[in-house]
Amino acid sequence: MNKTIAVSTEDMQVLGKELSKQLLSGDVLLLSGAMGSGKSELCRGIARGLGIAGPVTSPTFTILNLYDEGIIPFHHFDLYRINSWEELLESGLDEFMGGDSITAIEWHERAPNLMSKDCLEISISFHEDGSCRVIEFLPRGTFRALDYEILGHQHRRGNR
Repeated sequence: MNKTIAVSTEDMQVLGKELSKQLLSGDVLLLSGAMGSGKSELCRGIARGLGIAGPVTSPTFTILNLYDEGIIPFHHFDLYRINSWEELLESGLDEFMGGDSITAIEWHERAPNLMSKDCLEISISFHEDGSCRVIEFLPRGTFRALDYEILGHQHRRGNR
């Protein structure tokens, strides 16, 4: 099954670390979810899993954070504050996406024409009772299959 749950922000980071073990250079991740759903926490976990030790902050105000010190470069975009096509082009999204890095893009819906067709969309929603987050992995195009069972077993502390 390509879904899992997370109860806490720590769970989101653990999920990100586990996901990072299955990612490859050139992978593009599109993160969907409401404000506060855990997109940046998931990215923080991916960065930690890639060996990035320094501060990993949300790029909400900077639009892009580049991390080159890990085992694979990690490019983290947040398009929430993009207001125009010109701003989007100035962000460098088209130049930094894919290549030899892993690229994670929050609020990708703001630039649908620039998104890679071969990507992994990660949809994060709150469970209807508010007790946890439901994370769904949706491979698009030719994005390879991941081991979702491993990802699902890492975050069920809240469901013991």
